Amino acid sequence: MQSRGMSAVEAVANVAVGWAVSMVVTALVLPAFGHDVSVGEAAGISVVFTIVSLVRSFALRRVFNGLAGRSR
Repeated sequence: MQSRGMSAVEAVANVAVGWAVSMVVTALVLPAFGHDVSVGEAAGISVVFTIVSLVRSFALRRVFNGLAGRSR
């Protein structure tokens, strides 16, 4: 079982890596579709998607925790 501290470290690492990947993908994909973006715009877009990802991940985790609790 993972400690709360290590869970926090994992969550922070996951968000940091996800944000970096999002920055690169945003900077590469949007221009490929004809949308020129600055580094600042790519960062802003990445922040929005990172927040959405965190909310989605948290909600799914809570749903599955609820399902796991019900099946016991």
